[in-house]
Amino acid sequence: MRKMVILTGVPASGGTTVTKKAIEQLEAHGQPFKMVTYSDVMLDEALQRRWVKIRDDIRKLDPARQRELQKTAARAISKMATTQLVVDTHATVRTPGGYLPGLPTWVLDELKPELILIVETTPNEIIRRRNADKSRQRDAQDATGVQEHQEVNKAICMAYAAHTGATVKILQNPDGKLDKAVAELVVTLQGD
Repeated sequence: MRKMVILTGVPASGGTTVTKKAIEQLEAHGQPFKMVTYSDVMLDEALQRRWVKIRDDIRKLDPARQRELQKTAARAISKMATTQLVVDTHATVRTPGGYLPGLPTWVLDELKPELILIVETTPNEIIRRRNADKSRQRDAQDATGVQEHQEVNKAICMAYAAHTGATVKILQNPDGKLDKAVAELVVTLQGD
C-alpha cells in the first residue's frame, strides 16, 4: 500500500536527521521507506535552468519561478511514490516578501499525503543549531522570528490537512533527545 508522508520543520529543527535514522531502523526490520528531499528535486531543476548557484538562492527567486519549481518537483516526486515515501520539505519558506507556502494546493493534489509530521524544538536550540552549521547561508533570525515561523507552520499544516484529509502530528526533537524522537517517528511511520 502506498503511504505518502510529508515531514516538515523550520530549518535546523532536525527533521532530516530524525527521518534518516528512523528509516534506517525501519529498513533493518524489513519495512522499507524511501526518503526524498523536496528541495533537492527543486534544486536540480533550478540548476539545470541556471536560475540559482546554491540551494539557499531558491527562496530568493521570483515567486513565479518558485511556483514553477514546486510544480515540477511535485510531479517528479509523485512518480517516486510507488511504495512508502517520506517527503522531507518545509511547510513554509520565509522569503523577503513573506511566507511562501511550501505545499500549495497543486503540490498537495499531486502528492496526496496521508500524514503530515511537524518536527520542532525550542527557538533557542534552532538558533544554536543554525549558528553551528557553517555549510548553509541562512538569514539571521531571532527567537521571536523562529517561534513565529513554527506557529505559521502549524497553522498552515492544519490547512494542508483540511485540504487532503491527512492527519497532522507534531514531533518534538530537543537537544539530547534524538533517540526518543527517532523512536516516536518509527512508531508513527509503522502505524496505519
